[in-house]
Amino acid sequence: MHQVFEITRTSRKVLAGFLENYSLEQLNKVPEGFNNNLIWNIGHIIVVQQMLVYKLSGLPMMVSNEMLEKYKRGTKPESEVSQAEVDEIQSLLFETINQTKADFNANIFKTYNEFTSLSGFTMRNAEDAMAFNYYHEAMHIGMMMSLRKFV
Repeated sequence: MHQVFEITRTSRKVLAGFLENYSLEQLNKVPEGFNNNLIWNIGHIIVVQQMLVYKLSGLPMMVSNEMLEKYKRGTKPESEVSQAEVDEIQSLLFETINQTKADFNANIFKTYNEFTSLSGFTMRNAEDAMAFNYYHEAMHIGMMMSLRKFV
């Protein structure tokens, strides 16, 4: 599991770079031909990791219900995000991963509701979910690399 967390931390450093190097206006811009923006992708990545690992394990998530509803699969930006929300997302980038690693070390993940992703990967436990998560994050970072050219 150590390598899974190192890969995820590397992914989160890339995401932090977007938050540090793009203005609030750029983070919120939905370019023509796209369904979402940079900040939605980052919020979505955080929410999905929490859902895959914690919710499917029957454990409380570190994200609010409001954040869950705003960034879960099938959503898109409905309004601009404030600087305060960007700051919250930025703090959750690493807090969620640090807590997940601590929780794995504490062996709290006892049960899991099996789940198959849209891409066909079946997760049978929290370890599978973290392994799938870095694929999911990389896919969204790729989308963000395209988006950034238009903001």
